[in-house]
Amino acid sequence: MDIRTDGLKSFAPDEPIDTLVVAVFKGANGLELAGGPGEVLTSHQEIALWKLLTAVGAVGSKGEVTTVPGEVLAGAGAVNAESASDEAAPAGPAVERILAVGLGDIEEVTDETIREAAGVASRNVKRPQAQAEGANASADSAGTSADGAGADGASQDVDTNSASTNSANRGAHVVSTLGMFGTEAALVGHGLGAYSYFGQRAGTAAIDRITVLTHGSDGNASAPEDTVKRARIVVESVCFARDLVNAPANELYPESYAAIAAHQAEEFGIKAEILDEKQLEEQGFGGIIGVGKGSARAPRLLRLTYTPAETKDGAPFVALVGKGITFDTGGISLKPGANMWDMISDMGGSAAVIASIYAVARLGVPVKVTATVPMAENMPSDRATRPGDILRHYGGITTEVLNTDAEGRLVLADAIVRACEDKPDYLIETATLTGAQMVALGNRTPGVMGSIDFRDRVAMISQEVGENAWPMPLPAELDDALKSDVADLRNISTTRWGGMSVAGCYLSHFVPDDVEWVHIDIAGPAYNTSAPHGYTPKRGTGVPVRTIVETIERIGRG
Repeated sequence: MDIRTDGLKSFAPDEPIDTLVVAVFKGANGLELAGGPGEVLTSHQEIALWKLLTAVGAVGSKGEVTTVPGEVLAGAGAVNAESASDEAAPAGPAVERILAVGLGDIEEVTDETIREAAGVASRNVKRPQAQAEGANASADSAGTSADGAGADGASQDVDTNSASTNSANRGAHVVSTLGMFGTEAALVGHGLGAYSYFGQRAGTAAIDRITVLTHGSDGNASAPEDTVKRARIVVESVCFARDLVNAPANELYPESYAAIAAHQAEEFGIKAEILDEKQLEEQGFGGIIGVGKGSARAPRLLRLTYTPAETKDGAPFVALVGKGITFDTGGISLKPGANMWDMISDMGGSAAVIASIYAVARLGVPVKVTATVPMAENMPSDRATRPGDILRHYGGITTEVLNTDAEGRLVLADAIVRACEDKPDYLIETATLTGAQMVALGNRTPGVMGSIDFRDRVAMISQEVGENAWPMPLPAELDDALKSDVADLRNISTTRWGGMSVAGCYLSHFVPDDVEWVHIDIAGPAYNTSAPHGYTPKRGTGVPVRTIVETIERIGRG
């Protein structure tokens, strides 16, 4: 899919517009159209559109989507005709369909409002073939719905990275006015909302091209190239993470996963190293071996290293670690069968850090970054780790395993110690780690733990980019509950309380005191099992790629 920008005044489409996305507000006196006459629509067009939207009950509430046939503009002038007079402008390219997306109160619009509105719009776009029967529909075909209530200058290419998006049939050409209120937010929202994943089912993406209109410097210029480039890379990286999370475990297992990630890394100039099960055993990665030995699919440890082309003495160094359990049955502490299929997503943290280091390399951020990714399947068998077993981690700390379904922290412990051997300044680790995260914060809000100042900084960044992480404590009394009589630690507490923070406390034992670190628990946010919302699809979400990338960029800026 191609996303480009154009200036409001210079935009002159040379082909039909399948869908025109128009922003609307909830004003004090009812529905208000965004922009003034002559910016996107002529005064005749605005009046005709406003009347129809009002007639079908649109009020401009946040998340509201109203669909009307493009013929409402017929005879009222050309799209973007530079005329606000009472005379109809010359006829322009036909508009097949109009999506009016509500932004709510104009005083409360944020970048996230724009991202979500753009995502909602992209998700509601129909392929031209699907619109053909309604091309001559009357105003009676207009309809309004809340998000989720209905259907689920220079050109810069934004690829959603789903292999299924290629098609011989033409997708829709979409023109959006949301760039008037935030160019990068509109680009990212539209790109993420347009994502589609079909797996091995036949399907075709709805959108081929989106043109986001912007004010530019004088209304004639498209957005700066750097803005479009960054949006493109962020969208592609998030969608790559989504593709990995959505892949079935019979296709994405430790060996294949490591190979795929290493091959992709080479394209971006990132050094890749893979340790197989023999090397892991020889080097003492007891947590990874202990979790993975119950499966016929042997574990792996992937190491990715990005070194900027130009580095200065004292340049910051960030280590990333992500949990890569490609399928989690719970092991001997077997999970219930209901919804176990969702455990293909238990490698969501690894997908996020892999996608993030790719993004950082492509953006040329002046920060050294490594990604250390433990990959394993957690399966029951006669070779599997049993409750009561003691594992010796890389670096020498021992853990008494009380529950084999608390396996993520066991592989992360090895990976954290290995990552910190390189003396990073910062450690960002993320994992689908605990069901307790969802109990405490729901399925859209990650929990962030770690060094207090860095934790709060990452949480703030996450909220700014729309991933909405929330800072959580690491109470001393919960840490005390991890003491074992027969090992340095045990992998769970024997009480019911504070499970998310208990896991964070456990991981803290493997982080050196001189490293600023955060643990981001994405158990719920990494995988959306409910209806799509905003720019978030069902299944893999790509959280927290945008948080990680933005954090590293800011570290690079000092």
